[in-house]
Amino acid sequence: MITLKNSIEINASADKVFKQLVKNLSNGESYKLWHPEHVDLRWIKDEPVQEGSILYAEEYLDGNLHKLKLRITKIVPNRLIALAPLFPLSIIATGNSFRTISKGENRCVFSTEGHIRFPLWLFKKVHKSHAGKLVASEKHMKEEAENIKKAVEAEMTI
Repeated sequence: MITLKNSIEINASADKVFKQLVKNLSNGESYKLWHPEHVDLRWIKDEPVQEGSILYAEEYLDGNLHKLKLRITKIVPNRLIALAPLFPLSIIATGNSFRTISKGENRCVFSTEGHIRFPLWLFKKVHKSHAGKLVASEKHMKEEAENIKKAVEAEMTI
């Protein structure tokens, strides 16, 4: 299994970072502002950002448009949002998560993880047309985290 990880320290409380994450996932406009490769986000089942809710998202990775359907499998307020892809992406990916870990009153770590079902050698063989997909995914995750950091820390200085 391949695991993609990213972590960043943020000068803000875990609850403020979590609120920003929820805002970014709440609607298409907020989602597009979060990262320039984000194209669309719609909640297609139940209320936004609730366990069991299903979202549809479009984003570019490595120059290719990806259309994703994801179910929120777990939410721990101010700490975790876990998502699982629906078919057909579930054949390849097992899930993604966003975590906030408090490091004091105004400091936390924001981390993201993505899991791919296959070992690296098999993934590369199956995805020859997307040779840069893993590198692009890691870059995308890093930029999303940096954008959350910028948004939350800028809000704190106002």
